[in-house]
Amino acid sequence: MAYVFQGAALFDSLSVGENIAYPLREHFPKMEREELAERVARTLKLVNLPGIETMRPADLSGGMKKRVGLARAITTQPEVILWDEPTTGLDPISTRIIEDLILRMKAELGCTSIVITHDMPSAFYVSDRIALLANRKIVQVGTVAEMQASRNSEVRAFLDARSPRTDSRGAVA
Repeated sequence: MAYVFQGAALFDSLSVGENIAYPLREHFPKMEREELAERVARTLKLVNLPGIETMRPADLSGGMKKRVGLARAITTQPEVILWDEPTTGLDPISTRIIEDLILRMKAELGCTSIVITHDMPSAFYVSDRIALLANRKIVQVGTVAEMQASRNSEVRAFLDARSPRTDSRGAVA
């Protein structure tokens, strides 16, 4: 199992390559340096950031940091990836890149993703099934279509709170 932190949680004192190699060194202490370097390069290519091994986290954009965090998470080839608010604080283009990476990891790595998010458009885009938590309980589990059509008052309150507001003429406010 791997965890992709909301804020990437990269080590500022390490290069991108060293950040990605960190879990490999922890889990596979006898892995040869060449294999580590090859695995880091392959993982960076998988998240569309080839060749940035020597860069420092401070030199990366928010979206790049998220992708490096993902690269660090997947370098150990997990069966499950837990994503903590993966699109928080990102612009719409970076959000779509992360969403597409979530789907790509499922397809290419065959892993399961568990995404914790308040971003319902993103949840609807990346999910096969959704569980909605309210008041510390799961109030409904279903497919995207089932959740969108739900008549459960807690589900409706959550989904409708982000719907566009209209004024008295019906114009979006």
